[in-house]
Amino acid sequence: MIDKKTVKRVAEVARLELSEKELDNFSEDLVSILEAFKVIEKVDTQKVKPTFQPVEVKNRTRPDAVEPGLSQEEALTNTRNKEDGFFKGPKVV
Repeated sequence: MIDKKTVKRVAEVARLELSEKELDNFSEDLVSILEAFKVIEKVDTQKVKPTFQPVEVKNRTRPDAVEPGLSQEEALTNTRNKEDGFFKGPKVV
């Protein structure tokens, strides 16, 4: 069972500083959580297929096809910062 000493040790490992009242509260909470799991353990799951993802995940892929892109002129139409057919950026020294 979960006692105050166990909760204190877990808190130390997690680097948590708990007051005496918090240690008592967490001890009670963890005991009730373990009691709830005892109820769940009684459920017959022999014929239930294990799952790690409740919603089916599918890879959505598309064929890797070459498509036409923008021409150099089309790519530069919406910028004021161009020079000799290229984007012009700030000078880096």
